[in-house]
Parts: sequence; C-alpha cells; structure tokens
Amino acid sequence: MKVQDSDIDGVKIITPKLYGDERGFFVESYGVKRYMELSGIGDGFVQDNVSSSVKGVLRGLHFQSSPHAQGKLVSVLSGRVFDVAVDLRQGSQTYGHHVSVELSAPQRESDGEWLWQQFWIPPGFAHGFLALEDHTIFTYKCTQGYAPDSDGGIWWNDPEIAIQWPEIGCDKIISEKDAALPYLKDLKL
Repeated sequence: MKVQDSDIDGVKIITPKLYGDERGFFVESYGVKRYMELSGIGDGFVQDNVSSSVKGVLRGLHFQSSPHAQGKLVSVLSGRVFDVAVDLRQGSQTYGHHVSVELSAPQRESDGEWLWQQFWIPPGFAHGFLALEDHTIFTYKCTQGYAPDSDGGIWWNDPEIAIQWPEIGCDKIISEKDAALPYLKDLKL
C-alpha cells in the first residue's frame, strides 16, 4: 500500500496493493491495523455508502458539521469520477482551498499490474464528485452516520473556491438541493 499526502494537510491518496493475474485481481480494500500504521486512518468507520451515477451527475459539495463531522474513505468500483475535497476547518491555513483527484475502477496497466486508488477526506471538509462515465459506482466509508441536523453544503461552482471541473461533453446533472446550496462566504458553520 502506498500513501501520498496531498497539498492540504490530512487529505491523502491511497493506492492499495492489488494482487492480479489473468483471472482478475484481489485487494484488501480496508484493514484497520494496516491503514492505521501506514496512513493514520483509524477504526472509526460506522457506515458504508454506495451510489450509482450516470455520466454528468455532480454530487456535492456536502459536509456534516460538528459534532457529526464525517471523515470519508472514498473509491470507485465501476466507472470514473472527478473527486473534490474543500477545507472547511476553522482556523486552517488552507480554509476554502480544495484538492481534486480522478478516481477510477480498478484497471490493468500496460505493464500488467493492477491499479486502484482511494481518497481519504478527513472530518472538516466538504466533498463532491462528478461522474465521468455512465454506470459509475462510488463507495465511501464514513466515520459518522448521517445526521440531518448537521447536514450542510456549499455551491459546487463557487468562484471563490474555483474548482476546475472537467469538460465532459454533456450537461452536468445537479439535484435541486445541491443547486440551491450557499456560497462559501455565506456559510454558517
């Protein structure tokens, strides 16, 4: 397993070891002991979620505020996404900054090795993703369960955050709820 720090403290890209051959592959997608030793990600996961999206679906930018702030270990089982984490930690030097990564289903590289990545988004971040392909299946482990009273979000295309969402050859599909989210400057945490 390889762990890569991002430009924002605490956000990590994790590349688990896939064991593959001509039949396919095997991967341990999470093990508390190994993840704690190599990445500092502990055993606090309490809920797993899976979503399915067609190309163009943009979900986010969502967060849960304290005391129910969620850390998320996210990955893609089918398809591809452009995934984003926005720092909302009060007092952080990177407040309002974002990190993005493209995640895809496990795939075989030209050298025959298998590749798959996960994205660790600690508590205190807003999260969102854009499905880049039809039949995208996205999964995430959460450190807190869903708490409606702590549910929040910021507008996906806030110019202050300036996320460079990729052009995908079709319109973005955004829920009414997500289209009505506030700007970062109007956020009340």
